[in-house]
Amino acid sequence: MAKEEAFWRGDRKWHHSLASTFRRKTLHLAMSSNPANPSPLSHSLVLPTQPHEPVQIAAAPGVTDSQFRTAIESSLFKQWLTNLQSETGVLANGAASLKHVLIQGVDMFGNRLGFLKFKADIFDKETGEKVPGIVFARGPAVAVLVLLDSEDTTYAVLTEQVRVPIGRYILELPAGMLDDDNGDFVGTAVREVEEETGIQLNLNEMIDLTAFLDSSTGNRVFPSPGGCDEDLGIFMYRGRVDKEKIEQLQGKETGLRDRGELIKVRVIPYQKLWQSTADAKVLVAIALYEMAKKNGLLPPAK
Repeated sequence: MAKEEAFWRGDRKWHHSLASTFRRKTLHLAMSSNPANPSPLSHSLVLPTQPHEPVQIAAAPGVTDSQFRTAIESSLFKQWLTNLQSETGVLANGAASLKHVLIQGVDMFGNRLGFLKFKADIFDKETGEKVPGIVFARGPAVAVLVLLDSEDTTYAVLTEQVRVPIGRYILELPAGMLDDDNGDFVGTAVREVEEETGIQLNLNEMIDLTAFLDSSTGNRVFPSPGGCDEDLGIFMYRGRVDKEKIEQLQGKETGLRDRGELIKVRVIPYQKLWQSTADAKVLVAIALYEMAKKNGLLPPAK
């Protein structure tokens, strides 16, 4: 893959290579710093799909220079641009154009970017109308359906924790965001199960349920594509344990306390799972598991 260069123009210039899908194209970024402008940070970039229509990127008031640079150099933002220009992307066939992006919020998780909020002005060329373009970017994540057979009952292992956005506790699958840009979905799945339930699994024991989807889907699930870019890999594990293990798991307190995770493990009979929670990850996992089982796609039980 050819390397593209990003050029920042200000008091000084520097260059760095970007690994992206902009093959044999140059990504031009220009910075202005006008003290009279309440939103002084702005850039211009040229996309391969619309080489004669530069995209203006600006920072909303309150977004610092450092946050702005972090946002537009982040894998979250680059992946969003890549998605727009992919084979099935909004900009792929030339029917729409991206005019402007406003970076509105940047949330850091320590030294790394956690969440990114921005507004994109994309126009349909036929009608001239702007399409909805408010984006909450958080990137890829995983969720794991853990099923444990004990005596004559199959149990699902869930987590119970407070979710401030909905203002309540909710039962969920063990889940978490990918911590880096390496795309290690299965490794993240194993780690999240251990952190949130205490159950130690091996990589080769995980079954990727989203791998059974048609390749046109990207083999990922989008929980809320109207506002969020999050794409989920849904995995499952099924094993056998004695009744004592089920009792030990029930109500167990887990989670990374230094990250504010206050989690309790809940164990529910699988037959009651679909009625027990409003977590979309659970319901998607049930649907994928049942359809994969019905179509004979699951590997033989060990």
